Amino acid sequence: MDLVVAVKALIMGLVEGLTEFLPVSSTGHLIVAGSLLNWNDEKGKLFEIVIQFAAILAVCWLYRQRLWTVAATLPRDRKSRLFTLNLVLAFLPAAVLGVIFISTIKKYLFAPVPVAMAFIIGGVLILWIESRERAARISTVDAIQPPDAIWIGIAQALSMIPGTSRSGATIMGGLLRGLSRPAATEFSFFLAIPTILGATVLELFKARHSIESHDLAVIGVGSIASFVSATFAVRALIRYVSAHSFKVFAWYRIAFGIVILVTWHFGWVKW
Repeated sequence: MDLVVAVKALIMGLVEGLTEFLPVSSTGHLIVAGSLLNWNDEKGKLFEIVIQFAAILAVCWLYRQRLWTVAATLPRDRKSRLFTLNLVLAFLPAAVLGVIFISTIKKYLFAPVPVAMAFIIGGVLILWIESRERAARISTVDAIQPPDAIWIGIAQALSMIPGTSRSGATIMGGLLRGLSRPAATEFSFFLAIPTILGATVLELFKARHSIESHDLAVIGVGSIASFVSATFAVRALIRYVSAHSFKVFAWYRIAFGIVILVTWHFGWVKW
């Protein structure tokens, strides 16, 4: 494996793992990073999907006891059945709309400038949502009911627009629905499992004839980097949201989006 390619894979893996579960859009960051690293061809897009799956494995590992308990008690435990039902209901809107619109979205919106605009708009919306006076009525994931899950699923569907942020859309949708920050954040983690697993399986099936043996080493480097950095990010975010709002992420999104637009406008970076 070429050293330059290995370094690029490492960088992309770190970017994915650190941003997948933060409300800053991992897809947007990967598009920007891929543009800077000249990694936005078809192989690059497939690579991004696979390393997203590696980030999801970090959640599976950190919450392995909870997931195992749900799987083991699903036939007889009401709480486990409700948890599973909520995930299915929240997953469906993005799954259905994704099949219909993903090709069009990839064609027109997978570029740094549209991503920058989504960064800014999403940042403004986070500031607005965080500025509203509210009292959380749902303090844990187990207290979420099917109507809440459907609402969050519709919010997640908005994240098909790159730069919006899947985690940001689900967390903010949860806050608007009355979830506490920790509950909205944890449900976003769990919802990522079927969502990204489904996208990974679909993309790998489409690209099954184009994957070559030498691609596996590159994917391995990116996946390990993604898993390790995602493990760190998930733990840090859970600690952070217990005592802080999401405003810092909103200002980051706005600042990053402005930097992209300014460098594009003046031609300092050829996006």
